Amino acid sequence: MPLKLPKSRAEIRRIQTERKRFAVEQAMRSAFWKPRLEKIKLERLDDPDEWRKIPILDKDTLRALSDQQFYNEFCVPAADGVQEYWRSGGVTGQPLFYPRSFRDMEFGLLAFARTFDCAGAEHGDRAHISFPLGIHPVGQVFARCAASRGITVNWAGSGASTPSALQLELIQRLKPTIWLGMSSYALHLANLAEAKGMDLSSVKRVMTSVEPVSQAKRDKIERSWGARLTDTFGMTEAGMMGAEDKPGAGFRIWTDMYFIEVLDPKSLEPVKEGETGSLVVTALWSNNVTPFLRWSSGDLVTYSEADDGVGPFSVFPRIRHAHRTTGFFKVRGVNLGHQDLEDFMFRHLEIGDFRAEALNEGGNDVLRLSIEVRRGADSTAICSAVAAAMKEKFELAPQVVALEAGTLAKEFEANIKASRFVDRR
Repeated sequence: MPLKLPKSRAEIRRIQTERKRFAVEQAMRSAFWKPRLEKIKLERLDDPDEWRKIPILDKDTLRALSDQQFYNEFCVPAADGVQEYWRSGGVTGQPLFYPRSFRDMEFGLLAFARTFDCAGAEHGDRAHISFPLGIHPVGQVFARCAASRGITVNWAGSGASTPSALQLELIQRLKPTIWLGMSSYALHLANLAEAKGMDLSSVKRVMTSVEPVSQAKRDKIERSWGARLTDTFGMTEAGMMGAEDKPGAGFRIWTDMYFIEVLDPKSLEPVKEGETGSLVVTALWSNNVTPFLRWSSGDLVTYSEADDGVGPFSVFPRIRHAHRTTGFFKVRGVNLGHQDLEDFMFRHLEIGDFRAEALNEGGNDVLRLSIEVRRGADSTAICSAVAAAMKEKFELAPQVVALEAGTLAKEFEANIKASRFVDRR
């Protein structure tokens, strides 16, 4: 085990003091970073004013570099060499591929393994992993780190590699106790299982990542699976940064592995506890090739301090998503947040799944909601009810169309992230 779980915040502060200096020293080996860090005093990095002299790094800055510049100027050589590459997780723009050294991977596997502990997983559990197993790291790293916790793994992969019907057959035959995948795919499998009359009751824990999980979405997944959901939080630039130890309370962030700041998006000054700010992250251990200092992830969050004494992860602070910097439709002058719309839709118990599309028809903007309804429900009545409720809540009259059960699952399952919200204008 490369790093034991810290027992106190004082221990975390000692680790941060040591590793922040190492992180900056690593970055000083980079041709990209060296001129940007010339005036930084290594002995004063615990002084907030000195630390904030380090420039904020974001994806647009990296994308301005050619591949040759990124690998030759930003990255630094690792003494133990490169073990693998991690694909950046964004769904917009050109993806980046980050080298990870063998030493980086020791900590990468540990960070993922801690999420099993937060979820209450135990030695002897059996995990069915439905995350994609391609060049994006989330699925294969979850699968690889399970061995450190004595968890059996079925490397199923996403619906693109293992069709949903076969996924359900494997769940019936192998009786996993944990299911891991994106929350949208959890809904798809549950809807398909209901349509086929299949039993998911062997699964006691659902673990999700990548997509935000609203309370309505959480309730729907837990009700459909009869299992407790634990959401996790990470980013390719850093790793798996944290997980819920209490459903819906926010993510415990491994601050012995990642130094986080929550800053006002305009002034870049720290916000107070409970206020919304932009999340900025510095990897403390997985920086042996890619020196990510003060990485701005694009997440807007609130944070709360640790509450020592209420569990093994209580020494860590929590963050909660406020909302993403993107993610809304503007239809006929109405700003419609994707999260708000998802919450609204999943609070209708008769709806199994949905897709929202912004269209332009005859010069007018239109919001079309395509829904799948549960077995035995009156689809015509539900479409009318949803349209009326939408008009009342958002002051926007949508087109509501009922689809055959399983239609959306077939369209979504090949994607890393479900295209539930599509602007076709």
